[in-house]
Amino acid sequence: MTDSSLAIVVLAAGQGTRMRSATPKVLHPLAGIPLLGHVLATAQALDAAHLVVVVRHEREKVAAAVVELAPEAVIVDQDEIPGTGRAVEQAVAAIPAGFAGDVLVLSGDVPLMDADTLAAVLADHRRAGGPVTLFSTVVDDPTGYGRIVRDADGSVLRIVEQKDASEAERAITEVNAGMYVFGATALREKLAGVTTANAQGEKYLTDVIGALHGDGHAIGGIVVADEWKVWGVNDRAQLAQVGAQLNALTVRGWQLAGVTIVDPATTWIDRAVTIERDVTILPNTQLHGATAIAEGATVGPDTTLVDTEVGRNATVRRTDATLAVIGDEASVGPFTFLRAGTAIGTDGKVGAFVETKNAQIGDRTKVPHLSYIGDAEIGEDSNIGAGGITANYNGVEKSRTIIGKAVKSGAHTVFVAPVRIGDGAYTGAGALIRRDVPAGALALDVAPQRNLEGWVHAHRPGSASDLAAQQAAGPAEAQD
Repeated sequence: MTDSSLAIVVLAAGQGTRMRSATPKVLHPLAGIPLLGHVLATAQALDAAHLVVVVRHEREKVAAAVVELAPEAVIVDQDEIPGTGRAVEQAVAAIPAGFAGDVLVLSGDVPLMDADTLAAVLADHRRAGGPVTLFSTVVDDPTGYGRIVRDADGSVLRIVEQKDASEAERAITEVNAGMYVFGATALREKLAGVTTANAQGEKYLTDVIGALHGDGHAIGGIVVADEWKVWGVNDRAQLAQVGAQLNALTVRGWQLAGVTIVDPATTWIDRAVTIERDVTILPNTQLHGATAIAEGATVGPDTTLVDTEVGRNATVRRTDATLAVIGDEASVGPFTFLRAGTAIGTDGKVGAFVETKNAQIGDRTKVPHLSYIGDAEIGEDSNIGAGGITANYNGVEKSRTIIGKAVKSGAHTVFVAPVRIGDGAYTGAGALIRRDVPAGALALDVAPQRNLEGWVHAHRPGSASDLAAQQAAGPAEAQD
């Protein structure tokens, strides 16, 4: 149910210069979802009455992502005044004036914080009854973080940013996590008095903490024991670090759900992937997008699947597949490339060094090896011989090849689209099929074989081939 006493503010206005990227920092993908998407999903899990996202850098791109990820959110544009204090001030102005509940402030570049931890801190804040509770954690190297300064009895006094900290304050290892719960009334009042009189010339949200303490209020501070939950992303190295942590959690979750993952260190699973029990994932496998793997399937090793469905008890080895459907009991690989639009039927086979695209391959049909099947439909119980090609492109347009059921094509058959092969038809080895083949017919495209005796000796005299041929002919013939 909606928490009518909760508003959530997500800060997503920063430029993220250390990412050195044309992509806004909060839109960099993490496990198939933008950084900001993880934060918004966590916020949505709390069912707050109000969700406000503050944007500025690359405003149109970030706002478009917010609309897609959290259409209920209110988007607020930060003005020319820099700093998190100003961002929150403008966000609070977008919340109804009569709102007197709690305001939870989250950072759009801190993707691993979970809803359960937020709910626990929120409950603690409400029990304490103070005007603010901040999140902190203890790190080995606090460089770059705001330090949490406490008094002798452990109460929070203030937060000091790195550039404004004294030498003693810089030695503190408890750091600000950049997330807070404020009482809305106290937050509105104190933000109005925050200035830009600091080394950075910014309006710091952290100055609200000092102002509340100066008025005699107790400042709540919750230390998050799992440091990784509050990791922020400021550069590509941190993005990879956060990604590795998230993937480790994801892999472990699937293992506990009944999935065998042989080598977690070389397995990547995006957040939107679904896997049923008794699936086996072999080393060096990446599962991306909305990939779905049904019970009993084996995927890998050395396999990448993007938005691909794998059926029950199917086997997919050393395969790259995108937007493909692999049926129950089907076998794919090794060294197979399934492009968008491929659908393999139940107990079908697409084997070694085969590429498919926009191809429907029927139940129990086999394309065993060394073939290209593009813009094609093959019926059930057919077999495409080695080196088969559907020549789908004439340089101007692409056309389809329709192959019926129980068709058997000889090795190196080329089907020149558009062409239709009837049920039960055969093709001879090396056939070039330009016209439709009736059901049950044998299509041949061969000329009488000619052997030109002595051609090698006449045209390649003295070559290794010539010498080998003369030795094979024997002394009598070699003298002629």
